Amino acid sequence: MERGRVWDYFLGPLAYVVLSVAIYMVFVVAPEEKMMGVVQKIFYFHVSAAWVAFLAFFVVFVGSIMFLIKRDYFWDGISLASAEIGVVFTTIVITTGPIWAKTVWNAWWTWDPKLTTAIIMWFIYLAYVVLRLAAGEEEKTARFAAIFGIIGFLDVPLVFAAGRWWQKTFHPIVFNNPSGGLDPAMKPAFFISLFAFTILYIYLLVKSTRINLMQRELNRLKDMVKEKIYG
Repeated sequence: MERGRVWDYFLGPLAYVVLSVAIYMVFVVAPEEKMMGVVQKIFYFHVSAAWVAFLAFFVVFVGSIMFLIKRDYFWDGISLASAEIGVVFTTIVITTGPIWAKTVWNAWWTWDPKLTTAIIMWFIYLAYVVLRLAAGEEEKTARFAAIFGIIGFLDVPLVFAAGRWWQKTFHPIVFNNPSGGLDPAMKPAFFISLFAFTILYIYLLVKSTRINLMQRELNRLKDMVKEKIYG
């Protein structure tokens, strides 16, 4: 059995189990927040999705550097797969955030520094995916996308630190907050959610990378056939 297939058989069921446990912990075990009520439970998925987005874009950053150094399309495949996953999870972040914000701020959206940098991050990596999938000379497109992926990562630390760097932010600071943070009774559900989303990300990354590499090999074979037929 191929090593990749072993990962499939292992990671798929593991992702299912830990996600099921996370949902149970969030909706059954974790206490309901007194002020916000049940809508606060969005927090567990919102923050976990944000963590996966940051992780995914860091992988794009590393994969882009490795591709420029080694010119190995394996790293290009990882970068593209991770960017696609990161865009999906960032979409979850900027979708669940306004639902939560409507209850807390009585507004779906404010041009808060953290929200603004997050939407910029979403556009950056959406542009990366569009660029990487664009038609054109494959090596040149992959090289340009790698450079774009490295430069685009500069926005990720801004999103992460915006709540602390800009004092006027409305976005809550959950950890290391002198005025109060996450209730200890909520922490098990939160950390299990983080773990579950991370496993899901790894599973999707393995599957998506393999698909990208297979697609590239298929395109290469098609080009060879066309060259033989049409000269």
